[in-house]
Amino acid sequence: MQLHGDIAEKRISEVFQEFTGKILQKPPLRASVKRVVRERVIYAIELLEIEERSVLFRIACQAGTYVRKICSDIGEVLGCGAHMKELRRTRAGPFQEERNLCSMYDLLDAQSQWKEEKDEQKLRTFVRPVEEAFEFIPKIHIRDSAVDAICHGADLAIPGVVKLDRAIETTTPLVVMSMKGEAVALAKALLSTQQILEQDRGLAAKTIRVIMPPSTYPPLWKES
Repeated sequence: MQLHGDIAEKRISEVFQEFTGKILQKPPLRASVKRVVRERVIYAIELLEIEERSVLFRIACQAGTYVRKICSDIGEVLGCGAHMKELRRTRAGPFQEERNLCSMYDLLDAQSQWKEEKDEQKLRTFVRPVEEAFEFIPKIHIRDSAVDAICHGADLAIPGVVKLDRAIETTTPLVVMSMKGEAVALAKALLSTQQILEQDRGLAAKTIRVIMPPSTYPPLWKES
């Protein structure tokens, strides 16, 4: 963050604390979403270093938060004005910079190595299974006989459920998984974990987006 005036470090730290927790934010003029005030959660802001008017800090925030708008808003509260000078994303959900993130140059180099030397080891390091993106999302595991129906857009019925997470509540976003741990579809829970366990029939989840291609599993269902 580049400050437009000289501000004491103590005052900057105090304002950072004011921006921790739930905040109201209106997206900047150049944004891909509608410019309406939205609530976002700032989990933490850590002041790392100050050099003249340049402030280096680490922020952990909810998806959809505009960091450049936070810099601008902090500048207003400080009374001097400020703008975002540089942004480096080190983590997004389960993906971490030191573990499984790479630059486009790294990916291009890995692709060249695969094409020229027929060595896919480096490429496999960067191209990860889609299931890794759903690490923190509740899951429902289904029978093999139900997979192809879900792949064709059917909603998940209770008889097709084999195993499910305890954290599921009504309207919870979740991932429908095969018994082999393959992502089948994204869905929205229609019942809680307890309700699914107590009932023998009915719909457990509404399919929102299919991930697995149809016919990956043999069709073991019939159209009515």
